[in-house]
Amino acid sequence: MKDTVQSIDRAFDILEVLATQKDGLGVTEIARRIGLHKSTVYRLLASMASRGYIEKNEATGAYRLGLKLVELCSLYLNSLELKTEAQPYLRRLAALTAQPVHLAILDHDEAVYIDKIESFNTIRMYSAIGKRVPLYCTAVGKVLLMNKEDSEIRKIFQNKQLTPRTANTITDIEKLISEIDAVRERGWAVDNEEHEEGIRCIAAPVYDYRNEIIAAVSTSGLKTIISPERDEEIAKYVVETAREISKRMGYSPRR
Repeated sequence: MKDTVQSIDRAFDILEVLATQKDGLGVTEIARRIGLHKSTVYRLLASMASRGYIEKNEATGAYRLGLKLVELCSLYLNSLELKTEAQPYLRRLAALTAQPVHLAILDHDEAVYIDKIESFNTIRMYSAIGKRVPLYCTAVGKVLLMNKEDSEIRKIFQNKQLTPRTANTITDIEKLISEIDAVRERGWAVDNEEHEEGIRCIAAPVYDYRNEIIAAVSTSGLKTIISPERDEEIAKYVVETAREISKRMGYSPRR
């Protein structure tokens, strides 16, 4: 355990040294600056490069920060900006529906709630900021899958079992893809008691300046309140909320 922690500390030392070097540094100079043997630094660099956190310039032999690190930082900063821009619209949606509202993003093969607005007029939902939920049986999950190719969706679930959460959970991948086709067609998704008994949810996509889906907005409630008869009405509120947030994130529909 001690060696593992020491290796992590040394990896961070390397990242911090390279963070200030636009053109990168060679192994010898990195080793000198952080006080380690070249062979140790080389092993750490090789491991970090294999994960994309470090890049090597083959012409000069210099190492610099990799795109994976930039990607992680960008995702974090974007999520902060997204939450800030989305807050007033999420609050308005919660007021319109009198139900809890969620903002979720995709993280590998799960959806993660990054914000939640409670409603004082409803039961407390079993959800919280930071909670992870499956993609296949939630409205936010279906929305986050809607811009992916069918082949990519199959790949996501190829080694995963679609475990039934309720009697309504879709457990067949081809049925899931058909459901997502319907989501693409109408522009919003429904969780019809698929994740929790007695709870229904409607979600819509948030787009960014690249016209890519970066999040999902949803509202959830008891099936007697978010009833099938009200799907079109509530979906209109959710879609409009997602559209307004998308505008704030630089989205412009393709002509």
